[in-house]
Amino acid sequence: MTDVGRRRETNQDSYVTMPPVFAVADGMGGHSAGEVASAAVVRRLAELGGSERVVEADIDAVLADAVDDIELDAGETELGAGTTVTGVCLSTDDQPTWKVFNIGDSRVYQYFKGALSQITVDHSVVQHLIDTGAITEEEAETHPHANVITRAVGFNEAPIPEYTSLALIPGQRILICSDGLTKELTDIGIQHFLATQETAEGAATMLVRQAVENAGRDNVTAIVIDVHAVGDVVDTGSVTAAGIDLSELDPEDPEVDTEPVRVP
Repeated sequence: MTDVGRRRETNQDSYVTMPPVFAVADGMGGHSAGEVASAAVVRRLAELGGSERVVEADIDAVLADAVDDIELDAGETELGAGTTVTGVCLSTDDQPTWKVFNIGDSRVYQYFKGALSQITVDHSVVQHLIDTGAITEEEAETHPHANVITRAVGFNEAPIPEYTSLALIPGQRILICSDGLTKELTDIGIQHFLATQETAEGAATMLVRQAVENAGRDNVTAIVIDVHAVGDVVDTGSVTAAGIDLSELDPEDPEVDTEPVRVP
């Protein structure tokens, strides 16, 4: 789900949902430059859609191509053109996992068994100040440099993603979002909507709608992914929410596991 918000004339967020790749890009730059930059990144990431195996080098390569595209497509702009990008890619090297990648201050969250976790770390001035103890998280919310990021795709520089591996677990809900959402909703608010909406579509809709209603100072984009099953393990609660009739599942079938899944 994506929305232009209440204060912007154009939506400079772009997103891609082409398994095994899911990502959000938040563009920046004068006039339409941000829109061009974010669109270039998701267009290149979409080239990985349908791949049986995607590794970090593949993501690095398409992001490097996107930098070239941005330079060509945006042309000469006073402020330059660039974009954040964050997302997840299904990885099956040894066992099923999420490969999380991030450049900038868009974010990936995990909601699992009632707990919300921020998986990515912002590449921003205020995050650096928090990490060094110069300011608190509360002070960061009103810091004058709250929108200044320290890494981006574009501006004629080599993109440097940060990668994290995350276990792929039945019953897990993944949120990928631009900072237009996290500017308007606290972690408690995000957790509430991820916890109370039965479907991924419902969660994404409510998150974006609430962010826009709160103030909508920026474009807002959210991708929500529900994991119903991994290999032989099925999360029956997640399957029910997806509208699948549990009576169709044989509880004696060794591939159906109705027991709670423990996080390793």
